[in-house]
Amino acid sequence: MLGIIDLYVQCPLNCTMNPETVRSYLLDLQNRLCAQLESVDGVGRFKEDQWQRTEGGGGQTRTISNGQVIEKGGVAFSDVKGHSLPPSATATRPELVGRSFRAMGVSVVQHPLNPYCPTAHMNVRFFCTDGPSPVWWFGGGFDLTPYYGFDDDVVSWHQASAHATGNYYPKFKKNCDDYFHLKHRQEQRGVGGVFFDDFTEGGFDNAFALMQKVGNAFGPAYCEILQRRKSLPYSEKEKTWQEIRRGRYAEFNLVWDRGTIFGLQSGGRTESILMSLPPLVRWVYGHQPAEGTAEAKLLSHYLKPRDWV
Repeated sequence: MLGIIDLYVQCPLNCTMNPETVRSYLLDLQNRLCAQLESVDGVGRFKEDQWQRTEGGGGQTRTISNGQVIEKGGVAFSDVKGHSLPPSATATRPELVGRSFRAMGVSVVQHPLNPYCPTAHMNVRFFCTDGPSPVWWFGGGFDLTPYYGFDDDVVSWHQASAHATGNYYPKFKKNCDDYFHLKHRQEQRGVGGVFFDDFTEGGFDNAFALMQKVGNAFGPAYCEILQRRKSLPYSEKEKTWQEIRRGRYAEFNLVWDRGTIFGLQSGGRTESILMSLPPLVRWVYGHQPAEGTAEAKLLSHYLKPRDWV
């Protein structure tokens, strides 16, 4: 989802900001990600839904469902314009109230069928305001939400995260751990990854290059994990646990996710915003896994921020 604005940076006169180059990259990224995920699934195919926004812009939301690997997934591109920023974006900068804006990005959420395959999320985005002194920034990141923990999956995921972000990795990893935290339950949503927002360091070209590295790293890193886990046998017991943990995923997206809040407050397209929700979830009152089980180890070992690289 497109993120809320917490910090604004004014573009200097020599800024080389070019939103059209970002748009071209994002459209290509959407195509590549869909091809990578279809290849892993083998059966499922993405269907495209093109849409327009009344205030300006639009997008194309691609969804996949009932595949042999992916139960429900989406890869959405949006490039929208608005006449004024929503309250969630101007709370700390009232002087920007009434400024028109453009926001574009690619958002990905994949919910696999097999409980041993983790859910994964990725978003890369660009935001700018109109006017003689535009404000702009990049944001993005990806995170992994397993239902059963495997060290090699988490390690390879964080190795890809570190390779994509270089010296920024320690900071962006902490950002991710801090952000994907269910405050009302005091637990992590998953095993993290990287997350950054309001990024302008080094100027437009450098910031854009970082966003591209993150976007390009997601597909190969996630597909590698799916290939390892997609054929593992499972029973109704593992599916029940998966659906309970998917409930936590839904709670985070509906209660804490800033992109969801921004999208709904800015009049975004509801179907695309809520594309991230799992197909089936369950809530079991007071549920706690038995000690010594793989389910208990997920909570005690994997869903704790730690150094995985």
